[in-house]
Amino acid sequence: MSDLLVRLYDLPPPKSRPNGVSVRRALPPERELILRWIAAHFGAGWQSEVATGLSQQPPTAFIATRDQELLGFAAYDCTARGFFGPTGVDPAARGQGIGEALLMETLRAMAAAGYAYAIVGDAGPIDFYVKRLNALEIPHSSPGFYKGMLKPRSD
Repeated sequence: MSDLLVRLYDLPPPKSRPNGVSVRRALPPERELILRWIAAHFGAGWQSEVATGLSQQPPTAFIATRDQELLGFAAYDCTARGFFGPTGVDPAARGQGIGEALLMETLRAMAAAGYAYAIVGDAGPIDFYVKRLNALEIPHSSPGFYKGMLKPRSD
């Protein structure tokens, strides 16, 4: 999949948050709980990336919760500076706007940190990013930054 470029100085206005959902920057004491949750729902690769974001000060990882339950996460500056992601929402909580709330909170934090653009590396739902953010596909960006990355063997 290709990388996408997002203009952070031209973000759309925020939508209302899903009912009862809080989106906020992760706290360092939550690190192990968040990383275990990510590994269980999305695998060791994303867990490793977000560990980098949780190790920064301030953390560059955000979480969505409802009633003290972790529902999703988003991060930036994990694999490369200026990269948004990874991001994920618990399959049981999808379709409620949680992923979009995490995306927008994270992109606004990137803008506040001084970034003019964000790169969505190896973007999954390209149509979503294009429609919601008017993101631009970066030509010749696949396999891009992740080229040659080690992957687990299936023995």
